[in-house]
Amino acid sequence: MPLDLSDESQYDRARLRQWARGRARSVTGTAWTLGAIGVARWRGARLSDVLRRAGVTRAAVDVLPRGLDDEVVTNGVNLGRVRRPLPVSKALDDVILAYEMNGEPLPLDHGGPVRVVVPGWIGISSIKWVGDIEVSAEPLYTPWNTDLYRLFGPGQPPQGSAPLTRQTLKSAFELEAGATLPVHRTRLLTGRSWSGAAPVHRVEVSTDGGARWQRARLHDAPRRGGWVRWSLPWTPRATGPAALLARATDATGRTQPATAAHNTQGYLFDAVVRHPVTVV
Repeated sequence: MPLDLSDESQYDRARLRQWARGRARSVTGTAWTLGAIGVARWRGARLSDVLRRAGVTRAAVDVLPRGLDDEVVTNGVNLGRVRRPLPVSKALDDVILAYEMNGEPLPLDHGGPVRVVVPGWIGISSIKWVGDIEVSAEPLYTPWNTDLYRLFGPGQPPQGSAPLTRQTLKSAFELEAGATLPVHRTRLLTGRSWSGAAPVHRVEVSTDGGARWQRARLHDAPRRGGWVRWSLPWTPRATGPAALLARATDATGRTQPATAAHNTQGYLFDAVVRHPVTVV
């Protein structure tokens, strides 16, 4: 199960390069780019089982895990410990309280001894170092679902969008940006694609800046909660700069767009990324 950390921890506002109107636009926060994604095998208790044993009733609306990390102070204001409510429908669905990662006790850096893992949702939802969980019959509000982790900017309400939940569709090459490749020599381009909504079932790659697309070979059976590895052989025929692009389509029919609508924090970036290389 992949956990996208680009909206997580401690818990800085993510910054991604947005390719809109033909140019990159910088946004505030920490520049995660496409580098904060990983896959792990988690083991834990279903949050639904824990809540039912605790006596949760049909009156429940929100479930609020709170971490034991240091209190967050921003611009002189103490926001308290990191906490963000989950709708009870999600909490009773596929959320787990993880205490193992890849067959070992959950490491401290990953939220040990126990963290929340919320499949498909943005990283801030997966609270680390869980200390307590509040269940409420009324909507709960924290800085992490009011002032933070909403979309702000053109086209958004003044108070921001609804709190962010599901992750988007993304692709990345397993190749250093700006890499140098030899002309007339076949190179196996490889990469990974993932979606918060559904299994990725098609990946296309362009080696000419988006003029033509070829279907890549998938190396994993598409499934919910996991990335798909893919590859495509490429033999460059001319020297000079080149742009590689990859776009994925998931089982809902959604395909990565050419550009992403701008928001001030760069959240939920899903556009096709131009991956520069040089052929020599």
